[in-house]
Amino acid sequence: MVRSSTLSLITEVPLKVDSKQESELLSRFQAGRQLYNACLNEAMKRLELVRNSELYLTAKKLPRIKKKERGDAFKKAREQYRYSEYDLHSFATATSKSAKWIAQKVDSNTQQKLATLAFKATERVMTGRAKEVRYKVPSRFRSMEGKSNQTGIRWKNDCLVWGKLVLQPIIDPNNPVIRHGLESPIKYVRLLWRILNGKRRWYAQLVNEGSPYQKPQNYVSDGLVGLDLNVSNIAYVGNDHADLLPFAEKVPTFQNQITKLQRQMQRSQRANNPDNFEPNFEAHIGRKTVSKKGKVKKGKAQWKKSSNYLKAANRKRELERRKSAYAKTQNRRVVNEILRHGKHIKTENVSVRGWQKRYGKAISAKSPGFVQSELCRKAENAGGTVIKFSTQTTALSQTHLDGSRIKKPLSQRVHRDVTGIPEHHRDLFSAFLSRHVNQDKLVLQSAQNEYLGLEPILLEAYQQRITREQVSTSESRQSGSPSERVSNELLTPSQIVNKDEKLGGDVA
Repeated sequence: MVRSSTLSLITEVPLKVDSKQESELLSRFQAGRQLYNACLNEAMKRLELVRNSELYLTAKKLPRIKKKERGDAFKKAREQYRYSEYDLHSFATATSKSAKWIAQKVDSNTQQKLATLAFKATERVMTGRAKEVRYKVPSRFRSMEGKSNQTGIRWKNDCLVWGKLVLQPIIDPNNPVIRHGLESPIKYVRLLWRILNGKRRWYAQLVNEGSPYQKPQNYVSDGLVGLDLNVSNIAYVGNDHADLLPFAEKVPTFQNQITKLQRQMQRSQRANNPDNFEPNFEAHIGRKTVSKKGKVKKGKAQWKKSSNYLKAANRKRELERRKSAYAKTQNRRVVNEILRHGKHIKTENVSVRGWQKRYGKAISAKSPGFVQSELCRKAENAGGTVIKFSTQTTALSQTHLDGSRIKKPLSQRVHRDVTGIPEHHRDLFSAFLSRHVNQDKLVLQSAQNEYLGLEPILLEAYQQRITREQVSTSESRQSGSPSERVSNELLTPSQIVNKDEKLGGDVA
């Protein structure tokens, strides 16, 4: 029986947690982590038995045309060694009962959900979507969730309740997003923690049923948008507007601080682990002799990490988290700006993973894949469509308005059409042509008919791009860029409960 699926939204609420409650939460997370790893290990064993069975090998030899016979054969192989989500639920229950402390810390509802997550991880390996599974260490196991809002981890009377543990939330009554989430039906609740400014913060994520709250300025219009995705920017052309938006604009890099911390960590490692490095040597560079540090020895080695090393690593992690959070915020603004001009999207089917091999850190800094996935998700949730077409059959960056194709180097960002029309930005013109691609073919007649109406819009967007580059160049020459001065103070009330502050009584 196929499970019914409904629209979902997530409402995240920070929690007040004192030291006693945090100690109890960490012990429950430790029990959940060990149960998850046990289920993952058992599922991998059963998967290996299924793969080596005669039924499975015979099913693989069946032709793919016989879908029903092939599917039934695989199903029998899995049933033979009890490799299913339901069987793993039984294993989780038996394991929890044999280890009494796990059953005391983790309720049966949450136990089954951990078994489900472990089974899905192994199923990805079986279907070829992943190469291996990852067992959780304490620092990587950061969330637990229930199956419903009836028992186990649940939200009741505006509090997170987990057995006898009751956690008070920090709710902003003036926030319409939070109000919308609290008023929506709750499917289940997820409890998680993050490290912010070197301290652990706890959050409750309410998985609600329904559509997310839409801010007035983030409306979605019913129009057609052509896109051209690049490494550092995205060009879009709508019915009445066009623009070339940069990714992660003015994001602070904190490069000087991160480099300083990396050097400090490297000195600490070499001082505390001299046996893990090759001896220093002298190298000849031209006529000079330069002393160089030895490389790390190959093979597994035990590393001693001093308190100064851990402090520097935490500061570096915090800077990278702030940089990543700021980049996501800026990129979400790009997505919302595009959706204001249309939710029916046409774009090239580009592979961001392929770009990673060529451009490396630029992909990490700009996150074009995040923009691509977020744009598709929001457009489809709003009832729009996303059509991706092949880059090889269309070659929009080489195509001119008369249909001819002329290759140009990647460094040439200006499109000079052979028909004599004014110069356009290369990405903007490709985005314009993408509006007229149907079934991996460019309809030239449609593009030629629409060009005269959109020519002023394309030229205006090109001029705005030139102005934006001039402004950014002049700002980069100034010392002390304001983008580097990002406040590190928390904007929400403290999540650490004072000793004198008493929480409410237990919720029945």
